[in-house]
Amino acid sequence: CGNASRCIADLLFAEKARNRITIETKGGRLVADKGGERLVTVDNGAPRFDWKDIPLSEPFADTRHIELQVGPIDRPLIHSPSVVNVGNPHCIFWVKDLEIVDLAKVGPMLEFHPLFPERANISLARVDARDHVSVRTWERGAGLTRACGTAACAVMAAGFRLRLIDATCRISLPGGDLLMERRAADGHILMTGPVAYDFEGELPAHLAV
Repeated sequence: CGNASRCIADLLFAEKARNRITIETKGGRLVADKGGERLVTVDNGAPRFDWKDIPLSEPFADTRHIELQVGPIDRPLIHSPSVVNVGNPHCIFWVKDLEIVDLAKVGPMLEFHPLFPERANISLARVDARDHVSVRTWERGAGLTRACGTAACAVMAAGFRLRLIDATCRISLPGGDLLMERRAADGHILMTGPVAYDFEGELPAHLAV
């Protein structure tokens, strides 16, 4: 979870009195740097585009656009999404209207589509300018979400690959904006965003083990 990594990093910055933290995740190692007040940048690593790495259940030579659509065969509502793995699998439909389909209904169908053996996060992305994209996401296992950090990373990676956006871009999600960058030196995707303190609690001892 990209947003969770920023929140964890912010807590560790204070606890360890450091400005850089490395976080081990199932999807790989993330490096987080402290920015301004309550701003955190996370290096999400290099995206993977090979169909086996997504993973997909069948081969596609070009994952910039794959054969998948919603709606009538001759007039699909959304079609030809980009797919990418940024620590988890993402499927991105490029649209002009973020409300063109009911994502609450379409999202779960696509998440569990046989093409995605590990399921997938499903996003609708609208390019507003070369430095601005608006996104809505159905998050794998969570449903409609106000903000998905890895979806923003996936949109940045896929959009740059398609030459739709520049190497730095603002991604607007229902819950707020993230500043994204594709680093030229290694192709890593950097995500910068705010962190807000909500509450603090403790798990009962029998649950904390």
